[in-house]
Amino acid sequence: MTCDRLVCANCAGPVSEGRCAVCRAHRERLHRESPLASLSPAALIALLATLIAVALVAQKVATA
Repeated sequence: MTCDRLVCANCAGPVSEGRCAVCRAHRERLHRESPLASLSPAALIALLATLIAVALVAQKVATA
């Protein structure tokens, strides 16, 4: 989960801006807990496509 669209219940501002201490704490906790949270969905799709391509190449090399 990313904090791009989360709204703080304390200050009603976007969590990604970190307007208050609650926003900043929650943003830091999200970034610490999931290392892939900072990646965009497009980057995750590109990473998945790369992994699939590597797997296919490895399979072809193993059967050759």
